[in-house]
Amino acid sequence: MALNCGIVGLPNVGKSTIFSALTSAKAEVANYPFCTIDPNVGIVAVPDGRLDTLVQKFQPKRRVPATVEFVDIAGLVAGASKGEGLGNQFLSHIREVGMIAHVVRCFDDPDVVHVANRIDPVSDIEVIHTELALADLETLDKRLDKLKKQLKVQDPLVRKESEKEIAALEKIRPALQEGKPARLVALDKDEVEAVKAAFLITMKKEVFVCNVDESGVKGNAYVDQVRKISASMESEAVVICGKYEAELADIQDPAERREFLAEIGLEESGLSSLIHSAYRQLGLRTFFTAGADECRAWTIRAGDKAPQAAGVIHTDFERGFIKAEIYSYDDLVTLGSEIAVKSAGKLRQEGKDYIVQDGDIVFFKFNV
Repeated sequence: MALNCGIVGLPNVGKSTIFSALTSAKAEVANYPFCTIDPNVGIVAVPDGRLDTLVQKFQPKRRVPATVEFVDIAGLVAGASKGEGLGNQFLSHIREVGMIAHVVRCFDDPDVVHVANRIDPVSDIEVIHTELALADLETLDKRLDKLKKQLKVQDPLVRKESEKEIAALEKIRPALQEGKPARLVALDKDEVEAVKAAFLITMKKEVFVCNVDESGVKGNAYVDQVRKISASMESEAVVICGKYEAELADIQDPAERREFLAEIGLEESGLSSLIHSAYRQLGLRTFFTAGADECRAWTIRAGDKAPQAAGVIHTDFERGFIKAEIYSYDDLVTLGSEIAVKSAGKLRQEGKDYIVQDGDIVFFKFNV
């Protein structure tokens, strides 16, 4: 399972600069709006010190981290939901990603053009949210028309499912009319499931990315405004300085990277913070497979049981699942070796009902 994250925001707020730093790829970057029309796509390794430790202990032939796919989507402007600034094309790109990284400009620089000719993070966020909500409102109304026609069919099951979805969409509609994301509407589990068929953009999880200059890396007044908004939406805000991240991308030695971060007063890079925040927002977890051939990190959703986790590796593993041999990363670190873990009785046999935990080291047994 790969996390798919779309980088969105107004034109010229630094999306492509952040994308380039994330992926160490050179996306098209220019000091004018709409320099990114077709979305750039990059695959980024998820930073995880636990995998580094496993590699040190097992000395495998291959090290394979979990990955995140980032999509650099061109800037939205006011009127995007009506097609302004190639808005329809850009909105379609957002529909295809799993979550949104909303980049907000949080620095002053007269040499870098702002589409509205002023720095106002609150207004910038409102513009994006309004356009996404208006786009969803149009989608929702079309979906409601279709569902209401289905109420006339004779199949009682079809009518029941249509009624359920109509009721859930009607709960969402007032929020969209106010320019608010659909995900902020209180829905129960069944209602959330019912509205999935509408493919609403604003049901996607959103992380706010504060793009700052060197002076704002520890925060500033603009960042405080974004954090206040993110907290009100039960989301998270991370701070990224594109210049520092670009420099970090060129440093390969882990010790040098740590030294660089320490010099600017950070424990981890802004990009690492973004990836970890996305993991938390989506409720993702990591388990590991480890041995002489390969140490690999695998991504699953919180609550996935052992057969589902096995299926991430290969569908045959899930189909023919017998059991899983599991021990925790923490036990490995505490006891020092896999042999010591086994000797201490910390290696467990788990069946199909076991919920895989973050940091589990797993060996699956299956038969097909």
